[in-house]
Amino acid sequence: MDERPRLLFSACLLGQAVRYDGGHKHAPELVEALGRFAELIPLCPEAGAGLGIPRPPVALHQQAGAVHMRGLDDPGFDPTARVHAWCRRQTALLATVDGCVLKARSPSCGIGSAPLHHPDGRETLTDGLFAAYVRAHFPDLPMADEETLRDPVQLAAFRERVLDRNRQGSGAG
Repeated sequence: MDERPRLLFSACLLGQAVRYDGGHKHAPELVEALGRFAELIPLCPEAGAGLGIPRPPVALHQQAGAVHMRGLDDPGFDPTARVHAWCRRQTALLATVDGCVLKARSPSCGIGSAPLHHPDGRETLTDGLFAAYVRAHFPDLPMADEETLRDPVQLAAFRERVLDRNRQGSGAG
């Protein structure tokens, strides 16, 4: 394949000011390492769903047998349906990429690292809403977060999974 792999990339990791507080979590070393071999496509589920920048901070809550995204300061603020709708609108894009690099611990993007609050006060870890959507609908799509990819061995393994997928033509390539 002549085309470079395509990676969906949490926009905040690319240095875009899309976080709830109007900031970013730029990861320049990771951006450079992956940008050398892949096209990096920014996305932010919360901004994409129209929650605004800045926006009220949110957290995941187990509620009535489902995971809901609710406001930290205003528990009545529940943008879950808006974020789910945005995720569904990304299906065509997801079918054209070779992997995802997402923000750890994010209520949208965390991969097994997003805090989930239970009614009894317990806190466990789960996937953020977008990461859960990707896992459910594109289970073979390589996904990793910036914390995992700090490990050079994990970074190399992720890069190889992405390149393999690109060679097989599963994504854009």
